[in-house]
Amino acid sequence: MRFTDGVGPSRRAVLQGGLAAGVGVTALGSGVANAAPAKLGGGAGIRPFRVSVPKQQLTDLRRRVAGVRWPTAELVSDRSQGVQLATTKALAKYWLGKYDWRRFEAKINKLSQFTTEIDGVDIHFIHVRSPHRDALPLIMTHGWPGSFVELLETIGPLTNPTAYGGRASDAFHLVLPSIPGYGFSSQPTEIGWDAGRTAKAWHQLMQRLDYTEYVAQGGDVGSAVTDNLGRQAPDGLLGIHINLLAAALGGVGWPTNTDEERAAAAAVVEFNTTGSGYRIEQATRPQTIGYALLDSPVALAAWMLDHDTDSYYKMSKAFVHGMPTGNLTRDHLLDNITLYWLTGTGASAARIYWESSQPRGGQTPPPVGVPVGFS
Repeated sequence: MRFTDGVGPSRRAVLQGGLAAGVGVTALGSGVANAAPAKLGGGAGIRPFRVSVPKQQLTDLRRRVAGVRWPTAELVSDRSQGVQLATTKALAKYWLGKYDWRRFEAKINKLSQFTTEIDGVDIHFIHVRSPHRDALPLIMTHGWPGSFVELLETIGPLTNPTAYGGRASDAFHLVLPSIPGYGFSSQPTEIGWDAGRTAKAWHQLMQRLDYTEYVAQGGDVGSAVTDNLGRQAPDGLLGIHINLLAAALGGVGWPTNTDEERAAAAAVVEFNTTGSGYRIEQATRPQTIGYALLDSPVALAAWMLDHDTDSYYKMSKAFVHGMPTGNLTRDHLLDNITLYWLTGTGASAARIYWESSQPRGGQTPPPVGVPVGFS
């Protein structure tokens, strides 16, 4: 294994050396400092894309938020009954009075966006090439209740690390697709679009972009897509990194030898006991919850906020007290929620949970055939 500067191995050395390389996906900064716009070439059927939401859709959104019918307040002092009324009212007030979708629209329209049809579905993706010639292609997959919005702040640090104190050898050419049924990707019109089928589409996308070698990263639902990609191990895939070990949520035993391991095991039990209601509903009745998510923007927002306890309280703090944690600002959270509303993807995004819960005939999945990183 080669070292580039005496500090440590470059990401290419790590991947080619077969170590469990991790790609950082937390927000390291904002913007896309000196990132090179992607070229359109690399395969037939790739079309430039630009976001332009009609004014009447934004007017309708405001009308619906203003006309919400509020439930009475929860009967407990914590979030054990769900998203607290004070949190939701603070969110709606900011949504109506201060949030500006056009600001976000202008931001993403500065990026190179495209669509291309793969397996009958139009896939929307952002493609930012690094200014560093030897950058490694990387395809990153979002989760639920996320979207490409949650990955935007990684663009600068990943494509141009030297602008953020990093090394050119750690640069990536970045591809950020939206899972079918999410964001500006089209909604499947047939069953079968599970994580495995999405993974196959991602490999086709990278081939269409003329990337003969690449790595993949994913969190939440994106972890399932990336895990499947690693098991399919197509030619050219050098390694994967995931942020969620799905087997842990299925009841696999955790080591409990240390205080840290016991705390992690307890957190998984708590999540499965009190924080996974959304997962059960979306895995069994995505259409049923979809009616509320498509009819009421406030219902959609509450559904998307009701996740794990730690994340919920951070988001609640941002809306109720105006005190963000990291990049969990009110605008950042509403960028993502508003994207779901304007694209009408509340139900279609939930369906991948249903798809992933269907029986597979007792077949054991193949082992992952490439180096794996997990954090």
